[in-house]
Amino acid sequence: MNDYTDGEFLICRTARVIEDNSTVFVGFGLPQVSAMLAEMLYTPNMIQLFEFGAVGPQSMIPYLRGTMGGPSNCYRSVKWCSMTEAFSYAAAGYIDIGILGAVEIDRYGNINSTMLGNNYELPNARFPGSGGGSEVASYCWRTVITLKHEKRRFVEKLSFLTSPGYLSGGGSRESAGLPTGTGPYMVVTSEAIFDFETEDKQMRLIAVKKGRTVKDVTDEMGFVPKISGNVKAIEEPTKDELYTLRNLIDPYGMVSRGKG
Repeated sequence: MNDYTDGEFLICRTARVIEDNSTVFVGFGLPQVSAMLAEMLYTPNMIQLFEFGAVGPQSMIPYLRGTMGGPSNCYRSVKWCSMTEAFSYAAAGYIDIGILGAVEIDRYGNINSTMLGNNYELPNARFPGSGGGSEVASYCWRTVITLKHEKRRFVEKLSFLTSPGYLSGGGSRESAGLPTGTGPYMVVTSEAIFDFETEDKQMRLIAVKKGRTVKDVTDEMGFVPKISGNVKAIEEPTKDELYTLRNLIDPYGMVSRGKG
């Protein structure tokens, strides 16, 4: 099976990273669609948390862009609180996994979702910014970062540091006052999977899409990551995943096929 888009591959693979019986702080767009797919197929006992304050919702389908705070994303919530309280759950250590997108990422898992260019006042492009991204990346025990695999996104130096990864590596995250044991857990792209299981906390390539090579992946990056001694092949999306995504969750292709 190879009749799928990069977006569909990315969503399906991100969904498989989420664990059942976990609490998950979900970002907008692709992270949310991935969480919806996971909940429908793999993680019926997960508890989602949205930054606007919905705790434990079972988002209604189909996914609709631009309706994050609307009733479809609050359906069957066990609680609806303030943004401050929602973020406090992460700060208190209650959130297992955070899922975030990124405009740019560096070798230590630091994220830019704010702007591109060298001048903040006159950027080449401006994006929504942190939202709750900085709190998610700062306090969730594990952060999963999901993005399309493009060379322009993997950079040595971010245009703007929006949300912290391992900062400059090693113990710099803890030295900055962030909780010990938190930080980037995995980077899932449309071509590969990375972790940070290195002493200096640099990104490490651990798996590539079936049919691709390590060189194919690293050639499309602005820096050379660490390479695992046992790089595995990532299986293609299953028929159940694609059916659920295309027919139930995102039939309009807003996220999975970029039509939104």
